[in-house]
Amino acid sequence: MFLYVEPKSLGGGVFIANNKSKPQTLSSVSNALRILKSFSTFEPTKKVSELSESLGLAKSTVSRLLSTLASEGFVIKDDKTGAYRLGMYVLTLGGIVTNNLEIHKEAAPVLYKLVNDTGETAHLAVMDGLDTIYIHKEECNNPVRILTHLGRRNPSYCTSSGKVLLAFNETNAVEELIDRRLVAHTENSITNPNQLRQELETIRRQNYAVSTEELTEGTKSVAAPIRDYTGKVVCAITVVGPIQRMKDHKIPEFAKKVIAAAKDASERLGYDERYFKHR
Repeated sequence: MFLYVEPKSLGGGVFIANNKSKPQTLSSVSNALRILKSFSTFEPTKKVSELSESLGLAKSTVSRLLSTLASEGFVIKDDKTGAYRLGMYVLTLGGIVTNNLEIHKEAAPVLYKLVNDTGETAHLAVMDGLDTIYIHKEECNNPVRILTHLGRRNPSYCTSSGKVLLAFNETNAVEELIDRRLVAHTENSITNPNQLRQELETIRRQNYAVSTEELTEGTKSVAAPIRDYTGKVVCAITVVGPIQRMKDHKIPEFAKKVIAAAKDASERLGYDERYFKHR
């Protein structure tokens, strides 16, 4: 049970170069990428009319773009329904990215051990823009599990891993999120800017984050930061499970195990805590 390119063939090759500070881009390529990015776990198939409406493109343009993407293996058309879904070549590229991420290779055994120690599913997450993405997952053996997806983009302020990455982020990502408005996904989602800032300060002080039903009802998660050899937080490690198992009084023990796993992963990346303590 689960809780829960040839320019012509791509529809033209118009250059967009109004802003000298930005590189020249092909609108046709940009539109093809917008189509690929529109697919998600919850919307795995798309029809021409749906894409035309959501992307603001002519149906003829969308049709040409999809035909070209299909010829290269990036999408597949269902002849019965006329809908498109992502093709296997996207999976191939994703595998290349994942296999070449040093953190993915170094932290995999740590993730496996964390699952054994906690009995819950564990993930590695990175920040991409203002979102958090799971790049690795180790499933637990419990009959009741949380359904999560590799590559899924989650709002950073609603997950424990995202809040960890925001707390140690060296850019102005927090203020950008606040400027865009903090949208409530559940009754527990943080939508008050000052509350978010205060929570991130607490996370920096205690070195871990907790999220209770902030993105998905019935779930709780605990995350801690993973640092590279420079001391920079590059990833978060997290365990997630149903609130029935991850009760409040058990959180300190979960946090202790997650922090230990994060420390192990950090050391595998060359991080030496002693050096940074005495700087």
